[in-house]
Amino acid sequence: MNMHVHVSPEAIYPFDARGVAKRFRHAAIFGALDTLMPGETMRFMNDHDPLPLLQQLEARYGEAVTISYRQREPGAIVIDFARVQA
Repeated sequence: MNMHVHVSPEAIYPFDARGVAKRFRHAAIFGALDTLMPGETMRFMNDHDPLPLLQQLEARYGEAVTISYRQREPGAIVIDFARVQA
């Protein structure tokens, strides 16, 4: 049995998209979001505002994941993707 261990129910996990090859980014982001438990957050960092990605996330997850900008400056984007409590 493969068990996913989480540090705490309110944990924030960093995801720096700048270090992932562009052709793998969306798949890696979806994979990371799929592993979040309710109450956990992925803090996403990127060098540009990922508007097409945000549309894909809304279509895929709906209200199960909230999207909150923490920083929105040219070259420095930080967004929290939080799995909503069931």
